[in-house]
Amino acid sequence: MIKTQRINQIKEYVYEHESVSLDELVEHFGVSKNTIRRDIQQLVDSGVLKKVYGGVSVNHSKLVVFNERKDQNLTKKQEIGRLAAEFVEDGDVIFIDSGTTTLEMLPYIKSKHLTVITNNFDFIYEAKPYPSLTIFSTGGIFERKTNSFVGFQSVEPLQRYNINKAFIASTGISVENGVTNSSPLETEIKNTVVKKSLKVFLLIDDSKFDKSALTTFCSLSDIDYIVTNSKPSEKYNQYALQHQITIVTP
Repeated sequence: MIKTQRINQIKEYVYEHESVSLDELVEHFGVSKNTIRRDIQQLVDSGVLKKVYGGVSVNHSKLVVFNERKDQNLTKKQEIGRLAAEFVEDGDVIFIDSGTTTLEMLPYIKSKHLTVITNNFDFIYEAKPYPSLTIFSTGGIFERKTNSFVGFQSVEPLQRYNINKAFIASTGISVENGVTNSSPLETEIKNTVVKKSLKVFLLIDDSKFDKSALTTFCSLSDIDYIVTNSKPSEKYNQYALQHQITIVTP
């Protein structure tokens, strides 16, 4: 495991457990205590964690910032990104939505020959070293809260693209309210992409089920694949069966 990945997983592990000992981290991650100490010091210096006797704990004064960095559920997002990437083939024209879950597909598609349409600023930036990815930005207004391009300037170009597969993120889903998002500025983009794509993949972790956000951008029945980290409840399994939706889990 590379250092940056391990540090991100340590952040998530401590966040989930509130407080952990150094010995527990050594055992869980299978590295030396000196390595753990160095990783922990980097997290302490950044303000995410604080030292306690024999270990570390969440620095609650920085908890909001930590959530804004979207490190929560990182391991789940990485697994979802890996699963979704298995459906991407050389020659595909794909759409990568804004968000951190879709971003986690990049390590698994970076060597494929693809045309990628995206409004995800982080994806564009991190995909720069990989020449096999031909990237088209939607353009538009840069929304700092989501690191994405939004607005009618983004929607208009999407009308002209023929997308094989779209990989979409969501704030929450429910049978009653469909697929929802907390940013109204992104809603029209997501709605347009769903309509323009041959296959739509919804990438969500298990915390998003039975949740509804401010706006609905499509019905759950408009989705072809739900890619998630664990099997959803029987209600969603039955709905998927009735509407020919494939649920993909590890």
